[in-house]
Order: sequence, then C-alpha cells, then structure tokens
Amino acid sequence: MTEHAQSPQGLADVDAVTRAVLTASRVLVAVSARSLAAVEDRVTLPQFRLLVVLSTHGTAKLVVLAELLGVNPSTAMRMMDRLIAAGLADRQVNPDNRRETLLRLTDDGRRLVQEVTARRRADIAAIVERLAPDQQSALVDALTAFAEAGGEPMAPDEASLYPLGWSDTQARRAI
Repeated sequence: MTEHAQSPQGLADVDAVTRAVLTASRVLVAVSARSLAAVEDRVTLPQFRLLVVLSTHGTAKLVVLAELLGVNPSTAMRMMDRLIAAGLADRQVNPDNRRETLLRLTDDGRRLVQEVTARRRADIAAIVERLAPDQQSALVDALTAFAEAGGEPMAPDEASLYPLGWSDTQARRAI
C-alpha cells in the first residue's frame, strides 16, 4: 500500500499512519532539542524536566516531585541541590508545617522555562506557517484526535501553565 492508501474497508493503513507520526515526531524532537540547546550549559535534560514539573505543579514537597518525575527522593534531592546552586530553584520552610520543606522555581528558573517554551513555540509556528490553511486545519483535527487517543489534554492557550504540554498525569508517565 502507498503512504496514503486505504484498506479495502476504507480505513487508513495503520502502518502508513504510524510511519507518518514517527516522521513527524522526529521533527518535534529536533525542535525540542534546538530549544534546549541554548540552555544545555546551565541544565541537563533531567534537570530541565524537574524545572518543567515545578513550573506546572508549583511549589511542592520533595516526595511529590520525586513521584511526578518517577525517581526516588534521593535522586530528586540531588537534582534540586544542583538547581538551587544554579539559582534556578529554592527551598523554603512550609509556613503551615515547619517540619516540611517546600521547593519552588526562582524567577531565573521560571524565565529559563519560559525562554525554552517560547523558542519551541516559535519553531513550531514557523513550520506550521509553511502549511496551506486547509493543511493547518487538518493538522489541528488530526493532532487533537491523536492527543485525545493518547490521553493528553489539550495544551492551554497560556504557555506558562503547561509549557511542554505535560499534565501532572502525563508528567508521571513521561518523565
């Protein structure tokens, strides 16, 4: 079957769709890699993921961050220590329970996540602008259906809420 062939029942060829999605995912991975390249001297990919989780989740306890990242608390603490030393995150005593420590982004950490997100959005927008309007509309429909089938909620219009499109549920699975 050709890339756009349909089965005798009129259904799209799953292999052709899978190949198209894999090819498109390579484009998205390249966009992601380019957006992170500008900050790779400041943070590693796992550290950036932690910044994203803090950005989406807000102030959190270490055990919550470790759970969201799918790592043990000692690993999360080492990552946090490095981010704190870099000035991208900080810890504070929980005013409601002085035995607890809360972790959060600093203004520099928030700016770093926003810069990467803005770069990623600009790169994706440049690609989308090269498509004809009917292709753009079809892409919205197809990607929305794909995201829904994968259990990912639609990214909100406001980039700062879910900068990489990860909900808390998706962060647990993807990170």
